[in-house]
Amino acid sequence: MQKLQIFLGLILFLAIGSIFYFTQASQKSGLIGISPTPTIDLNQPFQLISPAANAQQQQQQQTQQVQGDQTQASQQQNVAPPAQEQSPQQPLAASISAVIKTSKGDIDISLDGQNAPNTVRNFMDKAQSNFYNNLIFHRVEDWVIQGGDPNGDGTGGGQMAAEKTSAPFVVGSVGIARGSDPTINNASQFFITKTAADWLNGQYTNFGIVTSGMDVVNKIAIGDKILSITISSSNGVQSEGGLNETP
Repeated sequence: MQKLQIFLGLILFLAIGSIFYFTQASQKSGLIGISPTPTIDLNQPFQLISPAANAQQQQQQQTQQVQGDQTQASQQQNVAPPAQEQSPQQPLAASISAVIKTSKGDIDISLDGQNAPNTVRNFMDKAQSNFYNNLIFHRVEDWVIQGGDPNGDGTGGGQMAAEKTSAPFVVGSVGIARGSDPTINNASQFFITKTAADWLNGQYTNFGIVTSGMDVVNKIAIGDKILSITISSSNGVQSEGGLNETP
């Protein structure tokens, strides 16, 4: 009987020991998760916003909003208004002529403001501002003379859009020089044909015709000067820069 009690006690001990062992092993292996107890730092309590602080914060937000609105309004005021359409230029006079005074004599030409208005205006503006004064004819051939280059060698004068004209190039036609691009003209170089030049038709802007002085055109040599160009109008539409008004 005593031996039986000892035996049962031993079994109970082993059973309890086994349970304890498996419990510890399960915890270590993660089979049983126990969340750690959160630590509370009593030295860091929640900061409650006081009514005064809340009012101050609201005031700051309102101030920022007002400043933002003012900035936006200022930016809108600084934006340039949409460009207004420019009023169309006044029509050119019905009759416009020019006198090219050269070192060999005068050449009178009639300008075609109806079919080449931009080219004629550009020529008139340059003439009236004395742009052409003392420039030379840098190209002279048996069929043409050419001048109006501020560089004096055919390389200067700037650019402007070409105007397509249908008038044929005959003796005394006045045209504008250009390069290889037919849509871009030189802004100052002009030429006068000494013979008919039908290969230029539709390819170069024809903006005038010599009415008097072809004998002078035929005398021009390389280096001869354009002393001045005077513009005359029948109704004085262009009234500045040496314009002669005629009734």
